[in-house]
Amino acid sequence: MTSTRVMNDRPVWERDGGTWPNRDKSRFVDAAGLRWHVQIAGQGPVLLLIHGTAAATHSWGALLPLLAEHYRVVAPDLPGHGFTSAPAPKELSLPRMAAMTGELLATLELQPQIVVGHSAGAAILCRMCLDGLIDPRVLISLSGALLPLQGFAGKWFSPAAKLLARSSLAPRMVAHRAKHNPAGMERLVDGTGSKLTPDGVALYRLLVSSPGHVAAALNMMANWDLTPMERDLPRLKPRLVLVGFTDDQTVPPEEAERAKALVPAAKLAIIGGYGHLAHEEDAARIAELIFASAG
Repeated sequence: MTSTRVMNDRPVWERDGGTWPNRDKSRFVDAAGLRWHVQIAGQGPVLLLIHGTAAATHSWGALLPLLAEHYRVVAPDLPGHGFTSAPAPKELSLPRMAAMTGELLATLELQPQIVVGHSAGAAILCRMCLDGLIDPRVLISLSGALLPLQGFAGKWFSPAAKLLARSSLAPRMVAHRAKHNPAGMERLVDGTGSKLTPDGVALYRLLVSSPGHVAAALNMMANWDLTPMERDLPRLKPRLVLVGFTDDQTVPPEEAERAKALVPAAKLAIIGGYGHLAHEEDAARIAELIFASAG
């Protein structure tokens, strides 16, 4: 399994956080045995943002201030991601990440009424609701990775992720390449179907240049099991809004349609012209969608 030394080779706030988006909203909080990086902004009903695998709070950089005009927005870096410390690799499973995030909210004494998750972040929010850790009135899934992969990808994804996660070399190789090959990082982002600004790509490069951040993402994927979610999703209590994007090359919009089949009462929106990182491509458009969905 990935060594503790690699997991701890992470971004350092004092060194790497100087130009972090919404830096003035950042704070560090101890909860669930971790040191969390959390951004909190605005006043009003609490709105929780949960990013996806291999991302961090920078992903909400342009969206958070727009939402903070109407809500008290809370956005943490997930365990092992960004500037939040890393737990033991086996703790990066869906139920444990949901539980740890629930402990963070309890420490902050915040109860979100609206929750928005991107990709795997949407699955974490669903698990938190299903496990009684939060009780929002609406859950908005942006390119949500909620169900097990189908076909060849579903058969081989988890074993491949487990193999990579066991290696201390793989995260260092990925980080080295990101650090010394900027064009490669741009191609990786483009592969999601989204076009980001150079500054947006640079933030992903900063993260992926850290072996610890890469190791957390690999271990998260290695420990991920969405089979229980497929069984449990029909009993989800909050109003569910499923949003897919036509150009998404990571979680295609058909995945939102699959989830809709399990939760017929859910609202489904398929939006054209954006990829997997739509909220980074056009924060204003996604803010409008959230405001309309949360009403």
